[in-house]
Amino acid sequence: MAFVRESVMINGKPLTFETGRLAKQAHGAVLITYGESVVLVTAVSGDERPGLDFFPLTCEYIEKTFAAGKIPGGFFKREGRQRDEEILVCRIMDRPMRPLFPEGYKNDTQIIASVLSVDKINPTDTLALTGASAAVHLSDIPWAGPLAGVRVARVNGELVAFPTFEQQAASDIDLMVACSKEAVVMVEGGAAEAPEADIVEALMFAHAAAQPIIELIDRMRTAVGKPKRVFVPKKLSPEIAARVANVSDGGILEASLIKDKKQRYDAYKQIKEKMVAALTSELGAEKFSEHEKLIKGEFEERKYEVVRNYVLTENKRIDGRDMKTIRPIATEVGLLPRVHGSALFQRGETQAIVTTTLGTASDEQKIDALTGERWKRFLLHYNFPPYSTGETKPMRGPGRREIGHGALAERALLRTIPEADKFPYTIRIVSETLESNGSSSMAAVCGGTLSLMDAGVPIKAPVAGIAMGLISDGKRTAILSDILGDEDHLGDMDFKVCGTERGHQDLRPIARDLDPGPRSGARGTAFHPRQDDRDARLVARRLVEVRSADHDHKGQARSDPARHRPRRQDHQGHHRPDGRSDRRGGRRDGQCCVERFRRGQESARHHQGPHCGARGWPGLQGTGPTNHGLRRVRRAPPRHRWPATHFGDGPHASRQGHGRHEGGGRH
Repeated sequence: MAFVRESVMINGKPLTFETGRLAKQAHGAVLITYGESVVLVTAVSGDERPGLDFFPLTCEYIEKTFAAGKIPGGFFKREGRQRDEEILVCRIMDRPMRPLFPEGYKNDTQIIASVLSVDKINPTDTLALTGASAAVHLSDIPWAGPLAGVRVARVNGELVAFPTFEQQAASDIDLMVACSKEAVVMVEGGAAEAPEADIVEALMFAHAAAQPIIELIDRMRTAVGKPKRVFVPKKLSPEIAARVANVSDGGILEASLIKDKKQRYDAYKQIKEKMVAALTSELGAEKFSEHEKLIKGEFEERKYEVVRNYVLTENKRIDGRDMKTIRPIATEVGLLPRVHGSALFQRGETQAIVTTTLGTASDEQKIDALTGERWKRFLLHYNFPPYSTGETKPMRGPGRREIGHGALAERALLRTIPEADKFPYTIRIVSETLESNGSSSMAAVCGGTLSLMDAGVPIKAPVAGIAMGLISDGKRTAILSDILGDEDHLGDMDFKVCGTERGHQDLRPIARDLDPGPRSGARGTAFHPRQDDRDARLVARRLVEVRSADHDHKGQARSDPARHRPRRQDHQGHHRPDGRSDRRGGRRDGQCCVERFRRGQESARHHQGPHCGARGWPGLQGTGPTNHGLRRVRRAPPRHRWPATHFGDGPHASRQGHGRHEGGGRH
């Protein structure tokens, strides 16, 4: 491949694409540069693995610490597993790329974005998505691209494409948008209760900003792109496909109208078994075995066609609802006695128990990113155990989906969390999905709002979330409120929207299929913001009503917070109404003092104030000798130290501890 470098001006700076010089053995490789941030994106597609019934696409985003002039921490001094932020970018790459691969393509495909340089000014997630599009488009891999990723922020009322980190922090709308020539393919982002018209304006701005990038990628393909592979998907013969439809369609329609999820799935299973038995008898065991995977695949295709046609023709849902009706909502708060805040949220057959835990400054999470260290005081973790869908699976920690859904719900609630000077607690929400039939991530948002109020957190406004769906055949279109799991799987789009009564907080619509043909209805219709916004507001109002009915607090947080939450006290055991001690050795609210010990010499700088010590504690003892070189130890002034540190369980086990080998610590 010949060496090519092309640029396009975005927001006053060149966005540069380069190919033909690096990673030439990859099927497609692009070096993309914006400012001094550089990302290398490669794409490779191998052979088809026999027996797979899904497309094995893997998108990886890897931040190399050398990109920021840093050496990794830890014993091994090299990059380890991906951080949550990297996994979120992997998902951003995957969602818009996957629908553009041809139906039936099952070759092992891997896209890797390696961050090689970071200027700490320009984000690299947008570069990874756009570079992935360019790398696949220039390769021989069959793909219906290109697309471009554009981040849009609104700063002081002005929309900005490819904003800097500083502009993102100051924005009230922050969206990541993946655009094709014709439509918006994927959106993810948040806003400060923005009205629907402002969101639509931002999306249209992003689509317009993406067009010069898409044109440049097309020009590069014309110049140096590889010929695309010929891919012909395996198809069942028309005679056998027609027979599958004749045997199955009536039963599929009857089963799809069963409201209970488990009973519906059991009915599908029985119909599939009858279809297999009938076709085995007609074709013979040998011929059926030869076409078994295609026949079973055709059965799933018939489910797709039958359910979609029913929704579009009858204007009704498979559970009997019309397009706008939300499933019944039931809630309960305060159900766990030792938890700071708890809530049970159920919508239809989706159920989640959500808890809120309050901690001190020592519980904040340290994020060691390429752009520097930062601390998080609000965390939301989403869990999806296998029993929630009646399945058994190995449990090996959170997967990418769980990390992504947790980040989605966290972003929805983040802007309603009070500032640290008004509510100086670290807050962790955990959403345990107990049952799932669609919108479990939105149950985390709704349940999170209730558990925060139950814990006494003075949130700025209740937040609710809802998942919207789209079904279209190109001529008829149905927009579905509060979709089921089947409607998510069989539809053209999954659009999650969160907000308060005043406006949008979080968005994530994903187009399911943009291939030409009967499923291309999503190409020209991204979403219907007015209906989405109305439904999210309806759920938010319902949360306020439920909270008011349960606790007679008019939708506000508890005035009597959970008795088991941590209390902020001074060294004499008195409650501290304001000011915090910072475990990181710096002053916070003028209440922290630090002593540094270096090479045996003690030089102390004491701030006048009684609230001293590490991790918000009034003193620190038993942490090792004070003469270790370059060792930083924080101690309170002598008059504030505790008289003794207690060890062991016996009545005479109290003594002064000064070394870690003595089991030093505090109790």
